[in-house]
Amino acid sequence: MIRVGACGICGTGLHIADGEFPPNPDPLVPGHEFAGEMVAVGDGAPGGLRVGDRVAVDPSLFCGYCTFCRSGRGYLCANRSATGDTVDGAFAQHAGVPAANCYRAPEGMDEGEGALVEPLSCVVHGVRRIGVSAGERFLVVGVGAMALLLQQLLQQSWARVTLVDRATECRRIAAELRAYATAADADLHGERFDAAVDATGAPPAIEAAFDALQRGGRLLISGVATDDARISLSPLRVYNNEITVAGSMAVLNSVGAAADRRGDVLATRPRSGMRGRRAAAARRPRASHRAAARHISDKPDQHCLRPGAGSRGV
Repeated sequence: MIRVGACGICGTGLHIADGEFPPNPDPLVPGHEFAGEMVAVGDGAPGGLRVGDRVAVDPSLFCGYCTFCRSGRGYLCANRSATGDTVDGAFAQHAGVPAANCYRAPEGMDEGEGALVEPLSCVVHGVRRIGVSAGERFLVVGVGAMALLLQQLLQQSWARVTLVDRATECRRIAAELRAYATAADADLHGERFDAAVDATGAPPAIEAAFDALQRGGRLLISGVATDDARISLSPLRVYNNEITVAGSMAVLNSVGAAADRRGDVLATRPRSGMRGRRAAAARRPRASHRAAARHISDKPDQHCLRPGAGSRGV
């Protein structure tokens, strides 16, 4: 049992609230990006966890016996469930989770940073899916919280990152984090990239990212789209240019890595401009989580990771 200290409002949570991310029960307590203090531990719990430990939580709940789980691909679990998605989550004072999903917080990590471990773990998984080499040119379309975390992780691998977003404030933050370039749209005057990531889920953005790839390029789709969304890509170009198209929607053994790497991405690093507390979401008390979620939904262009505040429980 976790006393929730901080929980993020994820874009997926807004889709869940709007009924666009089935199968979600109703009613449901949302909230899957969270950290807090262990207040009760079951007998025989793995990992040596104790009451009083501060932990970050992997919300994934895999069945363990389907073909995907038995082949090490739990994120594709045929019976997949998740805290805050199909079972009650952390928009509450306490949340019950399997002990195996709890990762003891490293020294110096506060609860706000702990809540960012889950989205960072999604970014870690996405980077593993698409791969990155030093000096590669990356295009990231959509500069929200996930894209800014992605930018920083790619820069840790010495990639050259260009970010595209219509929101002036988000582009400003991307530039502050030392993006190679920023732009308001994907018309980049014919520039081509080794890899591109869509963090919007919007078909026009995905198509623009695909069009910006050079021969042998790689496209990662990591934004949430509606079930009826469709994209148009040239199969001849995929064939002739040997373009790779991949998706990334969850975590897979990446929460521990995210907790370990959080110092790289959430602490100031002069060589790459990595920022944590200077790139975190606004803090709101738990009682205001409905209003906060609706405010974010109504004004999505104003809610990138903002400098000067820590992520806090809603």
